[in-house]
Amino acid sequence: MADNDKIKVSIDGIAVEVAPGTTILNAARQIGGDIVPPAMCYYSKLEGSGGKCRTCLVKVSKGSDKDPRPMPKLVASCRTTVMDGMEVQNITSNEVLEARKGVVEMLLINHPLDCPICDQAGECHLQDLGFEHGAAATRYEFERRTFDKIDIGDKIQLHMTRCILCYRCVFTADQLTDKRVHGILGRGDAAEISTYIEQAIDNDFSGNMIDVCPVGALTDKTFRFKNRVWFTKPVEAHRDCPTCSGKVTLWYKGEEVLRVTARKDQYGEVEDFICNTCRFEKKQTSDWVIEGPRHVVHTSVISANHYEDLKPLPVIKENPKLKEGNKYQLERSVRL
Repeated sequence: MADNDKIKVSIDGIAVEVAPGTTILNAARQIGGDIVPPAMCYYSKLEGSGGKCRTCLVKVSKGSDKDPRPMPKLVASCRTTVMDGMEVQNITSNEVLEARKGVVEMLLINHPLDCPICDQAGECHLQDLGFEHGAAATRYEFERRTFDKIDIGDKIQLHMTRCILCYRCVFTADQLTDKRVHGILGRGDAAEISTYIEQAIDNDFSGNMIDVCPVGALTDKTFRFKNRVWFTKPVEAHRDCPTCSGKVTLWYKGEEVLRVTARKDQYGEVEDFICNTCRFEKKQTSDWVIEGPRHVVHTSVISANHYEDLKPLPVIKENPKLKEGNKYQLERSVRL
């Protein structure tokens, strides 16, 4: 695409040129860093995802060069496409931060305090979101939702009380398999992930539902209660698999492979979906060609005491572009 066909958009004062039809969220991801809105339901590789959790709300302070009026309400960045000359505020807007805090409080209303026993602890996006935007205590005084336990197979454990209804597992089953047997049953407060007539979820790619789940609602039964992720060491490996790409991450404790997962990018999204044979049946080092240790961002608890050099967090995080953008937005607001 020619450069003159691209659209220019400013997010927190940082300008970027993107292709027409790009969403605000993906435009922010092209910039990277702190200005990228969090997303609990959007998944770039799943068509139709997004617009469910509302954690990615942003403020459009200028609609476009043709129509500079601001949008009257906060918009979901994963569903809103950019316009030429659009100006967006994310972390520079107190309104956005307050709204995000309210969304996180809503997500945590029925979420149990299972972190000490949850297998997702240490790589849970809701934990990160709660740490950054959550309140110190809940204002909710009513009983939390409870659900009857159902068995959805011998490989995947469902904890419906932890589910935030992001629909990722439903889209995964729809788009990776020929026959989806689970979905959202009920409406409103009674909505839940379940199977029709308690059928077992049994297909060659069903394990990917575990990887796309942002919380601990769907976990690996073969890894259940075996270890905490920050005590394991992730190693990248591959094998010649006739069903999938065969590119995985092996999670070691000593010389034992505790679990196998698909590789994920910096936003926690799977790079290549893998089959159940690779995930559940190949747990010997001899089954794989080892590529080397997986890079773990130093802000993650998984990186603690691991094979990379210690990189302590700076006391003050300098971002000259963001500071200049904040200054511009402040001057513009004062003028308005």
